Amino acid sequence: MSRFFSSKYAGLVPYVPGEQPRSQEFIKLNTNESPFPPSPRAIRAAAEAARRLNLYSDPECRALNAKLAEVYHLAPEEILCTNGSDEILNFAFMAFCDAEHPAAFPNVTYGFYKVFAALNGVPYEEVPLREDFSANVNDYVGLNKTIFIANPNAPTGLALPLADVERLVRGNPGSVVVVDEAYVDFGGESALPLIHKYDNLLVTMTFSKSRSMAGARLGFGAACKELIADLNAIKYATNPYNVNGMTMAAGIGALEDEEYTRANCHAVMETREDVTAALREMGFELGDSKANFVFPRHPKIDGHKLYEELRARGILVRHFDTPLLARHNRITIGSREQMNRLLDTLGTILEEC
Repeated sequence: MSRFFSSKYAGLVPYVPGEQPRSQEFIKLNTNESPFPPSPRAIRAAAEAARRLNLYSDPECRALNAKLAEVYHLAPEEILCTNGSDEILNFAFMAFCDAEHPAAFPNVTYGFYKVFAALNGVPYEEVPLREDFSANVNDYVGLNKTIFIANPNAPTGLALPLADVERLVRGNPGSVVVVDEAYVDFGGESALPLIHKYDNLLVTMTFSKSRSMAGARLGFGAACKELIADLNAIKYATNPYNVNGMTMAAGIGALEDEEYTRANCHAVMETREDVTAALREMGFELGDSKANFVFPRHPKIDGHKLYEELRARGILVRHFDTPLLARHNRITIGSREQMNRLLDTLGTILEEC
């Protein structure tokens, strides 16, 4: 760091993204990307929008908001579009957290929550999960903190039923509850219908996973119009043009092709169930994921060792070097061909143990 770097960030530990190799020879199962390309409609729309890159994008994202409202049965003023769902999560830390309103989230969850808390000087509590990585909703009821819950959770893939999410929201009427639904399209239950019932609920979603647009950086949040107004105040104080024109157009194109999205999600879920069964037959232990990844461990081999063995054979998975997670690896559900290659390689590695 330079001698000019502000002391308020001296202890900041940045988020570490998954490896993005330059070589195309790797099978990438480490960043929960879709194995499918974006919808052809999204690609065409983005190409057409490129002709207008001399102009600023619409800061209100009106056309995209209208399409989201149509698809999700919301009002446009109940939606805020952002540069990936990470941006609206950061906005939520800025808008709804401070010394008097600390944050709370599971001790095993999306790593950016802790980073956003530190970045914004927000005190936080990490709520322990059970030994099987499931969440006990009773631990959150009456917590009186701004709660962040990924549902399905990452990196475990485990999901809370909607009734439990509602109990959590209802049990904290004086605090905002943020439900991060980045992976909900792969088998989870969305809390979106609850925003019309509870004024303290913010639901965030992304186009990165189920809509195959990770490289476009598009997310959105849905809540009562008052919470969205709060978040808009943060947005317009930081970057009004936060979603570029090509991304907006691609997002609309993707929303106009929901059949394509549903088919891809169905394919991922089918592959996930087959891979889960195959891994269990090989002696791996893993929960019932409702995301586009699985989180296995094997009693015969350390998680980091398995990660290294796979990498040496051209397959990237995600390893988290923390005591609670060190025995596991998070494995994205890729194409059938990629997963067959993974299973064959795992079999070879286990034979050598």
